[in-house]
Amino acid sequence: MPQQIREQLKALDFLTGLTDTAIHQLAKHVETRTFETNAELFTQGQPRELMAILLSGAVAIEKSAGDRPIRLVTLGVGQAVGEGILLDELPHGTTARALQDTTAFVLTRAKVADILKDYPQLYAALVGRAARAISQRLAATDATLAGRGRLMGFSGAEGRTEKDLLGTREVPGDALYGVQTLRALENFPITGTPIRELPALIDALAAVKEAAALANHELGLLDAERCEAITSAAREIRAGRHHEHFLVDVMQGGAGTSTNMNANEVIANRALELLGERRGNYERLHPNEHVNLSQSTNDVYPTAVRLSLHGEIETLRGAMRELAEAFLAKGREFSPLLKMGRTQLQDAVPMTLGQEFAAFGHTMLEDVDRLGESLSLIREINMGATAIGTGITAPAKYAESVRRHLSEVTGLALVTAPDLVEATSDTGAFVQLSGVLKRCATKLSKICNDLRLLSSGPRAGFGEINLPPMQPGSSIMPGKVNPVIPEVVNQVCFDIIGGDMTVTMAAEAGQFQLNAFEPVIAFRLLRGIASLRNACTVLRMRCVEGITANPDRLKRFVEESIGIVTALVPVLGYATCTDVAKEAASSGRGVYDIVLSRGLLTRERLDEVLNPVAMIGGQAG
Repeated sequence: MPQQIREQLKALDFLTGLTDTAIHQLAKHVETRTFETNAELFTQGQPRELMAILLSGAVAIEKSAGDRPIRLVTLGVGQAVGEGILLDELPHGTTARALQDTTAFVLTRAKVADILKDYPQLYAALVGRAARAISQRLAATDATLAGRGRLMGFSGAEGRTEKDLLGTREVPGDALYGVQTLRALENFPITGTPIRELPALIDALAAVKEAAALANHELGLLDAERCEAITSAAREIRAGRHHEHFLVDVMQGGAGTSTNMNANEVIANRALELLGERRGNYERLHPNEHVNLSQSTNDVYPTAVRLSLHGEIETLRGAMRELAEAFLAKGREFSPLLKMGRTQLQDAVPMTLGQEFAAFGHTMLEDVDRLGESLSLIREINMGATAIGTGITAPAKYAESVRRHLSEVTGLALVTAPDLVEATSDTGAFVQLSGVLKRCATKLSKICNDLRLLSSGPRAGFGEINLPPMQPGSSIMPGKVNPVIPEVVNQVCFDIIGGDMTVTMAAEAGQFQLNAFEPVIAFRLLRGIASLRNACTVLRMRCVEGITANPDRLKRFVEESIGIVTALVPVLGYATCTDVAKEAASSGRGVYDIVLSRGLLTRERLDEVLNPVAMIGGQAG
């Protein structure tokens, strides 16, 4: 085992150049650890306790900015994370998160102290490598934080010159993107949201490029070496690496061309590295001629959007099912509690609180089914259409080949549209999906309205249920607690409902053989799905699961309500019951008391008719 560890250490880039003696010394101090996908190796603000050199997998370095992390760089096999432990005792300035199951050699703080004490030359060698790695990482961060084409100035790293239709430009040397991405950064400083914040779309773009390379190789258009490099780079992206280089704004002109070229350039430059070439050496492997071979933005982008939507819809359906189950569980819990139902905010007839909550669950499950129905439309793609659907520049049999490979890559049963000209300009599937999302949002917002009303008060409102208190509700009113969770879900729903109009107008605005406004459609749908998914999770965990009932208040409302007179209509008739209701309203007396005092029914018969089970038709929850 020690010999195996030494051999593994020798193969790691971070340790290149260490003597055999140093490797032998280091092998005695490292331990092997495995980190599951999404596990944090260390956390921003926490004390430095370890550094790790990656044996397998990938790690993202993230910096918190408000309520969401910004990915600065991704690291792979042979690279080190947390090496700042060699330099100082300050807390971690970033978070390291495993993008996939990752194995690493780990040096703990105690082991670093032992090395410093017993092997100062080894410690000095590690410090030198840490300084070099941090310098390289700053240069990479400089490239990936470029805004409007300007660097942040973290390092003095050299650039490289790239050329396109409009001339030459200097691109950061550590950037995986190229000149066309750089121009898009300058042209579209719109939302401040780069496409790297839509990881599902990036993964889908990489899947399309992988499938295209495989199809082109199968048809004899792409040699095996380039195909392997492109597919390997695409697979790294699908595993979570290099997303930080996808920088173009989600809102862009050009029907998604900037997004497609961002993907082409990142994959090309990473493929060049895998071939042992320098970034930007496009004579060896070109973003357009090889990565984009047999493709156009007009079939790549809509296909990638559909693939990303398919996966995101499934995660939304999962979150909605869990929320529905939480409502149904409350329905079972509250099934014995009789209450007054209301129509038009007026007392209607009795029901149980369980029935009310079960209805919330069932109406959400309906929308889970409606979202499922939309998936079949989303799985229809137009790969092979190229520019306008005629397939120009793509060889015969390419459309079927790329569909088959893309189905294998994604695990989805994809279908090529029967009319690629029609499919290239058609956005009907997006409009239909947007309408289903609007339906989901409308119904969920109505549920949140009901939760806020049912919990209103707590003493001067309905007060039938209690929402779990999440935070103080006022800067001026002591003791006030607001229904903040339903309120935030309401706002998410409002945004999605408004987004449906955006999708509708963007779909309507297409001309002839292409819709140029698919970027805003993709942004609204992907962001809407993510927001709705998060809202469902928050509503379930921070509200619904903690709801409690107020049985005494529920009972009092039933007993004092005039609405229970409806249960007497089959026995006394509508006219008599109307008279009883009128007297109850004018006198303030209860229905029960009036019926007995008039001798309309005996006590036994009245108790029988007003039995809770009888009043709700035998359905208790």
